[in-house]
Amino acid sequence: MSAKITRREFLELSTRYAALIGLSSHMIPDVADALEHLVSGQVNVLWLSGQSCSGCSVSLLNSADPGPAEILTRYISLLFHSTLSTATGHVSMDLVDNVISKGDYILVVEGSVPYGMPEACKMGGKPVSDLILSAATRSKAIIAVGTCASFGGIPAAENNPTGALSLKEFLEKEQLPRPVICIPGCPVHPDWFVGTLVHLLKFGQPDMDALGRPRMFFDRLIHDQCPRFSDYERENFAETFSSSGCLFKLGCLGIITHGDCNLRLWNDGTNSCIPAGGPCIGCASESFARHASFSFYRKNEKIKEKL
Repeated sequence: MSAKITRREFLELSTRYAALIGLSSHMIPDVADALEHLVSGQVNVLWLSGQSCSGCSVSLLNSADPGPAEILTRYISLLFHSTLSTATGHVSMDLVDNVISKGDYILVVEGSVPYGMPEACKMGGKPVSDLILSAATRSKAIIAVGTCASFGGIPAAENNPTGALSLKEFLEKEQLPRPVICIPGCPVHPDWFVGTLVHLLKFGQPDMDALGRPRMFFDRLIHDQCPRFSDYERENFAETFSSSGCLFKLGCLGIITHGDCNLRLWNDGTNSCIPAGGPCIGCASESFARHASFSFYRKNEKIKEKL
């Protein structure tokens, strides 16, 4: 029996998520309908992990309004999650095999796929790549959560020994060209995942850019929404991480990274990297950590003549 939810909770959540995914107020009833479908416990989600640090799972547990317990026990039927599931050994593998055989679930993949070294990532003695391929075949929708699943990320860095691929690249290699909704970020913001799930349930696949990212979250550059944009225009560049001014000369990659971090904020709306004095490291970018020349920060680099 699913947990009860009050009408007030419905209205509050519906209003929040309508705004979250960029819908006008007259669409609130539709969002409420999607949330009601979530609360029914009929939304089956199979979450598989490849090469990852589980950071996106941890980020999901940092969600607020609704919180992690509500998401996991009230809003989705999380059929399996290797980090959060209590089942282990053959019990968990039987569960996964049973879920895949029945189909009719949303497949969520966290982490990249070790295509060149399948034995590098196994689950129940089986290469995770085999499980992901089988699960993708029977799923009704596929979501790549985090930069590793979306673009390869750190596991797919230049010279890596595993031949790691993004989920989309892996499926294309296996000649299974299924649509993949990519939600990059290292880690992904919980709002991006839950908002995408709500949109998927009520309105279908969200409008996506050429890289498969939902435009409602990744349509604009972080640079264009930067609270220090005026410093950039005035060529007022910070010389240290703790000083005021634009962080561009300290390695900020907001100029090439799409996302709404500066507007959405993290940790229940507390802050984000740039307002806290940390340059954007481009964690939601398709080029994040892919090449050896990729620099997260520029240290000990003299500030030259102002541009």
